[in-house]
This record gives sequence, C-alpha cells and structure tokens, in this order.
Amino acid sequence: MKILLLSPPTDSVIKSVIGTTGPPLGLAYLASVAREQGDDVRIIDSIAMDYTKGQVKGLIKAYDPDLIGITSTTSMIPDAYNIARFAKTYNSDIKIAIGGPHVTFTPDTTLNESPDIDYVIIGEGETVFSNLLQYLKGKKDLREVRGISYRNSGGIVISPPEELIKDIDSIPMPALDLLPMDRYVADRKRFGTIMTSRGCPYNCIFCSSSLQFGKRWRGHSTERVMAELRRLVYDYGLHEIEFLDDTFTLNMKRAMEIAHKIKEEKLDIRWSASARVNLFSAEIAKAMKDSGAHTVYFGIESGNQKTLDFIGKGITLQQAMDSVRKGNEAGLNTLGSFIIGFPDDTKEDVRNTIRFAKKVKVMLAQFTIATPYPGTRLWHLAKSRGLIKTMDWRKYTTLSPVMALANFTDAEILRWLGKAYVSFYLRPSYLLHDLIRDHGFVFKRIIPYYSKAIAAFKRGDGLQEDFSKTIS
Repeated sequence: MKILLLSPPTDSVIKSVIGTTGPPLGLAYLASVAREQGDDVRIIDSIAMDYTKGQVKGLIKAYDPDLIGITSTTSMIPDAYNIARFAKTYNSDIKIAIGGPHVTFTPDTTLNESPDIDYVIIGEGETVFSNLLQYLKGKKDLREVRGISYRNSGGIVISPPEELIKDIDSIPMPALDLLPMDRYVADRKRFGTIMTSRGCPYNCIFCSSSLQFGKRWRGHSTERVMAELRRLVYDYGLHEIEFLDDTFTLNMKRAMEIAHKIKEEKLDIRWSASARVNLFSAEIAKAMKDSGAHTVYFGIESGNQKTLDFIGKGITLQQAMDSVRKGNEAGLNTLGSFIIGFPDDTKEDVRNTIRFAKKVKVMLAQFTIATPYPGTRLWHLAKSRGLIKTMDWRKYTTLSPVMALANFTDAEILRWLGKAYVSFYLRPSYLLHDLIRDHGFVFKRIIPYYSKAIAAFKRGDGLQEDFSKTIS
C-alpha cells in the first residue's frame, strides 16, 4: 500500500514566535510499523515545512496514496477535516484514518463532523494501525480490528479497545528518516525529541494522557533509550534533546540509570525532561545536570492546596518548594506550569497561584487557562454542570476561555492571565537576572510569545502547541 501520514497545515502561534515546531513522533512510529509490513510510506509535517493547504493538496495528488493517516490535536481538528474533505473530493477511493488525543475521546463526534473520515484510531496507535492495514489488504476481518470506530449500515461502530503494548521495546524505532529533521531548529540549534515511556498512574482532572496511554507506566529499557539517543547524536548530528515523557522521573531508579549511562558514554547532548515534585530528589537533579540536562519541567499547577486536591494532582505545596529548590541548587533551569480558571476559582485563588509562582522560585513559568479537553475529568465535570460555552474546537488552546466560570468573565480571566505573566517576568530583579544569565531570554522569547498569543486569541486563531516548546 501507498500510505501518506500527515500533520495538517494550521496556524501556530508558537512557531511564529520561536520559529520551530517539534517532530511528530506519533506519525514516525506508525510509519515504522507500516514499513515493517512492506508498505511504501511518506510523512508530511506541514507545520515544520510551512506548507499551505494548497501545497499539501498538491502533494496528495502527486503521491496518490491508498491511505491517508492524519494526526490532530483538538484545536487543529478543523484543519484535519479540511484535508480529509479535499482527499475524498480528489479520489473517493482513498481511505482516511485519523488518530490522536482528541479523536480518541470523540470518535462518534468526529465521524459525524467529518463524513470524509473512514476510521478513527482510538488510544495507543501502533497495534491498531497495524491491524487496520492488515484489514485493508484483505488479511483480516474488520471485526478483528480492535480500537477503531467506523460507519456501517447500522450507523457508527466503536470496536472494543485494543490492549496496550506491554513491552514497548517491541515497538520499532520511529522512522525519523521520513521527517524533515533539519527543520526542527530553536535558537539556531537543531534539536531532536525522544519518548522513553508511556502511561501515567495519576489522575489529574485536566489531563487525557493516562486515559489514552493507560494508567500503568511502561518504560523503555535503558539500553533502548541509549540506542535512540545514539541514533539522534551519531546519525542525525543532534545534540539538543527534549524528553517528551509525561514524567521522566516516574521510575526514579531508571531515570538515574539513564542519566548515569549518558555520562558514562560521554554522549554529547544537552537535554530537558519533566518531573513530578513528589518524584524528584537531589540525587536525580545532580545526575541529570552531570549528564547534560539543563531544564526540568514541573507541573505545579496551583498555589492553593485545595485546588491541588480538587484537580487530583497528588502533590503538596511544600513538595513543590522542596523539589524546585533541589533543581535550582543542582544548576538546572526549573520551569513550572500553573493553571488558572478552574470552574470555582476565586480571584484570591488566582492571586495565590501568581504569588506562589514567584515564591517557589522557578526560573521560568508557564501560565494557562484551565481547558476541558474531551475525555478528561474536567470535560465531564464541565459537561455535567453545563459549563461548556463553545464547541468551536479552534478555541481549545489553553489561552482561550471556553468554560463558564463562577467568578470570572472571559475578559477577566484573560486579564488575570496577562497579570500572571507581567507579575512574574517583569519584576526588576528578574529582568536584571535575565539579562545577565540568559542574555534577555524573556524579552526575546517569552514576552513576544505572550503578546502574540493574546493577539491570536483576540483574532480567534488557534494555539496548537504547548509553551514548554519555547525552552528547547
């Protein structure tokens, strides 16, 4: 089969600020699965290549695939629909499948919104995609393919879920050779990404990751991780690496092993990763720093313990203080994420979160508005309480208010978002430190990011990517 996997062209505020986007690893994993089955595969990363819709349509015509696989976040789903509509208009025999976090939790809605999509891939994609390909080649019955949604004469069918892959070392390495690896550049430095684990046992109200990839954490072996890192360094000449795990330190022993192995092999990389404040130690901080890590990302979320309890974060404010201090003492850049605008937040709650962002002494802070993404506990809560204000998926960006709040209007919560950034980053002491330490990082990257993001919000545009990409 001729298979075209693509990330659709869409507006990206992040790319307009920092000039880059990250590799779509999900597509690269699917491509490696298809190639193992003998299929001809191509990948189009429209955002990285700055492709217009017209250019992508031209590429579809030129390649004339049998199957198009599309990945999409919530806010870019209208762009995915647009590509599907064109493909079917061009050739009604092309089969179109779509996957990703949004459609995993809205399979019936997706098929109703886009009559051009044939199959929705639900959850972890590799096994499902492999079996779907076997069906399309006449080697399986459609009823044998689990983890998909499709239409038949009786309406929309949602098949039983596929089991999660127990040994993720069995998944072939992502087909990076099909990606434009020279296009992923930040601050004039090419960078790569790696996913070393899947699944999360926690149950944060705003997060869909544990629902898509399961609550049982599954990690690659240290040797598999090192093999992927060696490939990035020696085959692609990449020395800046971002670990994309939800929580790199969830298995603290393995995190230490990987850090020690990087140092032992003298692998020439600078890297960043995420950690939970209740799963971090001075020993891990030192091991990360000694092996080339420069940034650790903490999901702190709130400066109110009652809010942390409400969202199911499973941490305390003191744990946040302690872990940030350990990261700072080890010489790591500490980045904290904070969320404002949960349904019952008061102005004092938001004010406390802004204050805590400064008190906890993270070196960088990300502030976003609580967004009820489909499938999350926040989505179900908001739906049950009638708080969803719009189903315009483009507005689901973490910078656009889409949920009715008890104590804020849309304009008010947006103003508080602005106050958070100004209060944190425009402190005289912080700006002086920024100029000395980071040569004006705030002025060059974060302030333009915020300004353009707010401008995009006012225009009604989407923000497709997470602020954490600005630290690559």
